Amino acid sequence: MKRKGSDFAGVGVAIVTPFRDGVLDQTKLREQIEFQIQAGVNVLVPVGTTGESPTLTHDEHERVISEVVQMAAGRCKVMAGTGSNSTAEALSLTKWAAKEGADASLQVAPYYNKPTQEGFYQHFKAIAEAIDIPHCIYNIPGRSAKNIEPETIARLAEIGNITMVKEATGSLDQCSQVLNLTRLTVLSGDDSLTLPMMSIGAEGVISVAGNIVPQALIALVKAAASGDYVKACELHHKLFPLCRDMLSLATNPIPVKAAMKLLGRDTGEMRLPMTPLTDKEFAVLTKTLQNYGLL
Repeated sequence: MKRKGSDFAGVGVAIVTPFRDGVLDQTKLREQIEFQIQAGVNVLVPVGTTGESPTLTHDEHERVISEVVQMAAGRCKVMAGTGSNSTAEALSLTKWAAKEGADASLQVAPYYNKPTQEGFYQHFKAIAEAIDIPHCIYNIPGRSAKNIEPETIARLAEIGNITMVKEATGSLDQCSQVLNLTRLTVLSGDDSLTLPMMSIGAEGVISVAGNIVPQALIALVKAAASGDYVKACELHHKLFPLCRDMLSLATNPIPVKAAMKLLGRDTGEMRLPMTPLTDKEFAVLTKTLQNYGLL
């Protein structure tokens, strides 16, 4: 059974937003985009959590989307992070992304105000009905403080241009429920769960570690998609320490930006309230990168 949104299957990378001296570093952003396209990723996902969207101004948010769409120039798909806990704000950002030529939007569960399940439904429905591009529902209770229940996702799946779920509940049972109830394409929202989720029917990942090793993630996803689980398992275990550090050392995107700085690919600069790794955490990350062969 072909699923809605399957043209976004494979590896998407939630790219970081580079800063220099407190402002958006557009030169470095262009370098990051080209790096990912040359690696062969299917989808670029700017201005999500990894892209520090909570601390970008609206103008910066829109500029990053425009830059990524223009640089991608059709060479890969662009799924712009345009979600918000305000439906009006999400509508405004999503309209901008569609106008600029984004191929899809990533819509995070409204955070902090903790809607009811009906509130989730009405929020995403309003966006989908107003902007006629594909939409990916991003379910991440660890950040939004509330789960979008599978039954709610099933209701949303009846809307034609809601085609994907970025599944970051950490629950394979929830992933199975969504796959059983809908024809949506499910994408892993946790690098370390990509292989387990693909084994039950997910079709790829929106990756943080892909900022560093996109080709390794592509190889893993391709192996799993082709049914070569021996190779996929080998790649999973090689990647696992790196994926673990990206999520467990500190809040995303602190570790990935530190890693990119070590690799000479970013300044490592973030905006408060994000703060750098401690010396102990930095030493752990350095050792992991060395063990992987990146340093």
